Amino acid sequence: MKALKERLMQTSITEDGLAHLLATSPLARLYGFTLVGMNEGECTLLVPFQAIFERPDGILSGPVFMSAADVAMWLAIKTKLGLGDSSVTAEMKTSFLSSARREDFTCTARVLKCGRRLIYGVAECANGRGTLLTHHTLTYMRHHRTSQP
Repeated sequence: MKALKERLMQTSITEDGLAHLLATSPLARLYGFTLVGMNEGECTLLVPFQAIFERPDGILSGPVFMSAADVAMWLAIKTKLGLGDSSVTAEMKTSFLSSARREDFTCTARVLKCGRRLIYGVAECANGRGTLLTHHTLTYMRHHRTSQP
């Protein structure tokens, strides 16, 4: 019983804890991601428009959506396994459904299955009008750190 209680305390995640992790991540700072919500196994980010990420035809570039999905899933996993979890992306499939032009969007990731070795999830990006912009399927590999001599 004591071990279970300690495990739950280790995985107890707050919005402040995730927001701090996000604020200290160089990739998240580059894109300006901010946390707008979380639940167990779920995380939503706000992605602000930045002209530097526009393609010449005025459409927001794909890597912004893919990075948002990856970071949102990374945080969603931490809501289940704790801030110390070191799982890494193994695979991502992205479907671009609609374009974004000079607008912010949100990205919500949700863990579907958390197995012993692999974690499966989905992420979706949508604009402020609710238009679905992208759909992502993600697989993460649980990486267990080992101490080095």
